Amino acid sequence: MSRKLIRGGHVLSMDPAIGDHPHGDVLIEGGVIVEVGTGLDVTDAEFIDANGMVVMPGLVDTHRHTWQGALAQIATDWTLNEYFTQLLGRFSPLFTPDDVRAGTVFGALEALDSGVTTLFDWAHVMNTPEHADASVQALRDSGIRAVFGHSIPTSDPSWYYASTRRHPDDVRRLATRYFNTTDQLVTLALALRGPEMSTIDTVADDLALARDLGVRSSMHVGIGLLGGQRAITQLHDHGLLGPDLIFLHANTSTDDELKLVADTGGHASVSARVEMMMGHGFPATGRLLEAGIRPSLSVDVVAGVPANFFDEMRAVLEAERLRRYDRLLARGEQPASVPLTSRQAIEFATVEGARTLGLEDRIGTLTPGKRADVILVDTSRSAVRLAGRDVTAAVVSADARDVDTVLVDGEFRKYHGVMMGSDMASVRQRAETSRDRLLATLSA
Repeated sequence: MSRKLIRGGHVLSMDPAIGDHPHGDVLIEGGVIVEVGTGLDVTDAEFIDANGMVVMPGLVDTHRHTWQGALAQIATDWTLNEYFTQLLGRFSPLFTPDDVRAGTVFGALEALDSGVTTLFDWAHVMNTPEHADASVQALRDSGIRAVFGHSIPTSDPSWYYASTRRHPDDVRRLATRYFNTTDQLVTLALALRGPEMSTIDTVADDLALARDLGVRSSMHVGIGLLGGQRAITQLHDHGLLGPDLIFLHANTSTDDELKLVADTGGHASVSARVEMMMGHGFPATGRLLEAGIRPSLSVDVVAGVPANFFDEMRAVLEAERLRRYDRLLARGEQPASVPLTSRQAIEFATVEGARTLGLEDRIGTLTPGKRADVILVDTSRSAVRLAGRDVTAAVVSADARDVDTVLVDGEFRKYHGVMMGSDMASVRQRAETSRDRLLATLSA
């Protein structure tokens, strides 16, 4: 049935004009949210009982290396430098198109399982055109909404560090073959190296390519000591900043640089867990807000941290509260209030994620007319129930296993805790086979 009515849940719309509905309903028809309210009078629809659940927009991850899905936790005890030398330097050149497909399908389904309905797939394993085809097809097969971030090969070090090599022109073939409309589930962006990994003239050419294609560009800036190159300042000095740019991390970018991004309408993505674990620097959340940028969130390296997006919301709260509290305590002041709330973390994970990807007219809130990317979070588990009456605190206290139902474009991707449309046993087996082959090849 094309009409679905989610009934009786605590609707967290994330749209100020609609607000929250403690016993609300959401009507979906043809993949679109038609109505949000309480006690909707609907009879001819498939009913989804949301009693005891939070009904909210699907989560949006704005920077995830999905192709690494089969290598989960291999990088947990690696620094950023070790990640570069080991995963990008040793593992990535061994990836076949089949490995890319296996890891990406598994990684995308893992994201859906934890309530992520949209992700930016930062695919820097484009070793051949066949690798790119495999990546795009894997995203399509998974059923997730995705922005495919086409990047570079990692099989050749000449693509890194003051590189003069221009972005692979194969992206034009991909744009023609796969991305001839903008209303499909999987759309295109460029995942660029930026000034910390390539010369500014190269960056200018790469951005010209992205702008010619009419797509967003994402790049890492302010990661550890590389931030000393002042990537954002370089972009500003060459007139390259703009609202189509997504800046990842910005841990060691200066406050003045963050203000330049804000003044030109740019966007930012914070990956608090990876940043703290690998040595990027302190998460820039608070400094971004002070500069006038409302950040989005991202898991980033799924080979290093669990893919659970709720962990990311908790981490960004913990890191920013610690930063602010530490300042107060150093001045002999006891913190009197929290500087960042659970609701703000959810905004970063939904509304701001959609805005960062340029999809705010389609997703990010439960607003009539937007696409029906919706998740139901079960609050019946005691650990979540004890979070109290604040539903946003309950959401931030949740886990992937609390995600009962996931809809993307109005279609079930997870229903009552069971993944739909995919043979998860086969997907996992293919990912494990890929992982075992890669490990065996490295050990040989």
